[in-house]
Amino acid sequence: MDDPLPNPPHLAAMDMTAVPPYDADAEAAVLGACMHGADVIDAVRNLLDGPDFYRPAHETVWRTILSLRSEDLPTDPIVLGNRLQEQGDLNRVGGKVYIHQLYGATPSVDGALHYAGIVRQKADLRRLLASGIRTVQRSMEPGADPDAIRSEVESEVRAERERALASGQGRLSRYITDGWRFITETGADKEPLWGTREQTAWASGESLMIVGAPGVGKTTLAHQLIFARLGLTDSVLDMPVAPGKRVLYLAMDRPKQIAHALARRIGPEHESRMRDGLAVWQGPLPATLDKEPDLLADLAAAHQADTIVIDSLKDAMSTLVDDALAVAYNNARQRAIRNGVEVMELHHQRKGSEGTPRAQRPSLDRVYGSTWLTSGAGTVLFVSGEAGDLAVTIHQVKCSTGEIGPLQVIHDHERGTSQVDPALDPAEMLRKRPDGLTVRELAVIQSGDNNPDRAATEKARRILDRLVKNGLAAKAEGAAGGNGGGQQARYRTSVRHIGAVS
Repeated sequence: MDDPLPNPPHLAAMDMTAVPPYDADAEAAVLGACMHGADVIDAVRNLLDGPDFYRPAHETVWRTILSLRSEDLPTDPIVLGNRLQEQGDLNRVGGKVYIHQLYGATPSVDGALHYAGIVRQKADLRRLLASGIRTVQRSMEPGADPDAIRSEVESEVRAERERALASGQGRLSRYITDGWRFITETGADKEPLWGTREQTAWASGESLMIVGAPGVGKTTLAHQLIFARLGLTDSVLDMPVAPGKRVLYLAMDRPKQIAHALARRIGPEHESRMRDGLAVWQGPLPATLDKEPDLLADLAAAHQADTIVIDSLKDAMSTLVDDALAVAYNNARQRAIRNGVEVMELHHQRKGSEGTPRAQRPSLDRVYGSTWLTSGAGTVLFVSGEAGDLAVTIHQVKCSTGEIGPLQVIHDHERGTSQVDPALDPAEMLRKRPDGLTVRELAVIQSGDNNPDRAATEKARRILDRLVKNGLAAKAEGAAGGNGGGQQARYRTSVRHIGAVS
């Protein structure tokens, strides 16, 4: 009898007894994360089905968690263990000890979706492996019909595509909301992070970009905002700052110099908050944000940060002038914001624009790089001045809601603080001028131009009208003249403001 023919190489390489792909640690981590809160379950359930868990015990725990969630009950180890015991499943899953082990198995609750993605990937590989093995077995049966096998394979492929589409729709549905909820519940009416509703320097859910030449105090200003987000102070430039929980500082540009600048305001009494509330990444990122759009959100989740500071933008991207890469970076920015992370970016102006008079209003085209960088930002503040200047001007060249400035600011480089120049504060100017100011006179002072344009004039008008609204000034309408002429309205400090100051 002839020796049997050997298996072809592609069949010989298949080990039918090999352990299918799975990740027990990822399964344990996602189950443990889901025990911490209903919102985690709601996010993960759109990604996973029961059979996606390789270990039968994990599938049982998962189905029980979903059952408790459907009844709006807690899913902590105590309630979960009690429900498993009632079902007669507690011992089969490893007992109460194992349930508590699962609870502590997750490195980060915020990473639940990433762990679930690993579980789902392994489950997809197992399905592909099982389908391949079935196809091999059917093709080796006596009298196998190739057309029938091909038809069965195509049916399985269609079924898997439909399942993936349904799962994908479930995953994406968490980003879809109806119009009313979008308007009323997505934060459009939140108080600003920095400033007031009337004067907003940094809106919640929108990035803040601080632009300027090297040495004009961008980092000094950013550090003051960080301290305020950590609750170490309550305002910056006389505008309130909402406190946060934890800041992740991406110190990519000269970390030692950044550390030295931070140290100017830090004392022993701040040690505890700085340890708990500030995480610092030193040096280059593992990948640029235009190449890895999920990296920014992942970093925030890994460090449980609700605020990220990018210092500076040029170190976070492959290049700043490519429109496609700028759009990719904006995707990274918006994904982080969508996850509830507030973003602040430090950036540079175009070369050749240094030396512009600090009172002259800059524009967005003086920001270096692709226009899509500023298009995706919420607020853009432009710091005008020369390197090392103690006095600079901050212009808001893009605002979301509530315009500020221009602010004439004085830096104290030794202490790392900044303040609005009292001599150039409109309210203080009115107080020191018994005859008051007209809109045009304020526009001349703020723009540095004896013939201010319409934009500068309207900005001055809004500032003076805001002072009237806040009770800090009074408006006296000018007398009408012939041929459409007449005197301009004058704004004077209010009696209340005089009394308050004196």
